[in-house]
Amino acid sequence: MFDEFEQFQRFRSTWNAVRIERAVEVGLFTFGDSDLPYYLVTSSSDKGDSGKSSSGEKALVKVRRGSVSVSRARIITPETMHPELRNFFEDNAETGLIEFLMSRTAAFSNLKLSNESGPEKIVTDTVEEAVSRLNQQLDDEEEDRVAILSAPATLAGFAVFRYASERILSSAPGNIQELRERGLLP
Repeated sequence: MFDEFEQFQRFRSTWNAVRIERAVEVGLFTFGDSDLPYYLVTSSSDKGDSGKSSSGEKALVKVRRGSVSVSRARIITPETMHPELRNFFEDNAETGLIEFLMSRTAAFSNLKLSNESGPEKIVTDTVEEAVSRLNQQLDDEEEDRVAILSAPATLAGFAVFRYASERILSSAPGNIQELRERGLLP
């Protein structure tokens, strides 16, 4: 019993350590694949926005652009009914947190999520300044389909997973309604 509670506490702490700085309101496609483009701003400090690491050194802030592809299984079989994640985490340490979340919702049951990201660029700004600059750039480009995420560098993969999972969960009611309208659900 305590193990599950501790796992939930760890999950919640990690969830709260990453932020979606600029949300996207466009839903996922009910049929077919959806792409979720993003910018990820990471900091080498444990504090994130302060610009300094816990040892007082200037934190290294990096920005990279990426996209998560969300695919739904075309035919659901025992092999395709489990979710699949590709290119989110470098090691298996974070996998337990993800399995904790995914085992508690049906919204992920047959999805394939693949993360593709470009090279990181080191910036001289703090996390807040980098986020502000990206927001301004996206506003100037009138871009409303690209999210901005921020996280400590050690939680970069988890930040991208959080963004994708929130988009999936918020799209689920609309996807279910579309399935009903097409007569595929009662």
